[in-house]
Amino acid sequence: MHQLILNNFAMHIALAPHEQEQALAFFQLKELKKRTWLLHAGEIDRYIYFVKHGCLRMFYTDKSGEDHIIGFYPENWWTCDIVSFFNAKPAVNSIQALEDSVVYCISLPQLEELFQTIPKFERFFRVLNQNGFELYQRRITSQLYKTAEERYLEFRKRHPGLEQRIAQKHIASYLGITPAFLSMMRKESGV
Repeated sequence: MHQLILNNFAMHIALAPHEQEQALAFFQLKELKKRTWLLHAGEIDRYIYFVKHGCLRMFYTDKSGEDHIIGFYPENWWTCDIVSFFNAKPAVNSIQALEDSVVYCISLPQLEELFQTIPKFERFFRVLNQNGFELYQRRITSQLYKTAEERYLEFRKRHPGLEQRIAQKHIASYLGITPAFLSMMRKESGV
């Protein structure tokens, strides 16, 4: 039942069976319907989420009301507005379920208690933060220096099969192009 998150932990730390049970007790399991908001911009992000099933998106809405997707978070991915979560500041981003989803979530007080109970988790979350920072750097560099087609191919490589699950407008927003241009690009590449 909890194998996906336990396997995710095992990517960076080794837990004894009793530590696995202890760790799982700190997380809540939530079922979400498609379009459920986990965070609105301006709110304080109270949880870090791990996606067991489904897909979330994090996005920024500009002054004209247009959404700019920062990232997709399907199964086996973690997400939160990290600045809001760790500093208790209003989030600039929003998080929403793109599909019916099941997530594990942990609050900052619970996370701090987890660090005290099983200190190995400080390393786990440090590595998560490092990997997340690397991902954001690559994303910024990609937006600045790569063509739309190169960004699309990166998206497909990073998220295999996801484009069949989510709306084309969301993929276009993530790539920084219009849905019409994405459609044209996909036709030209035979996708």
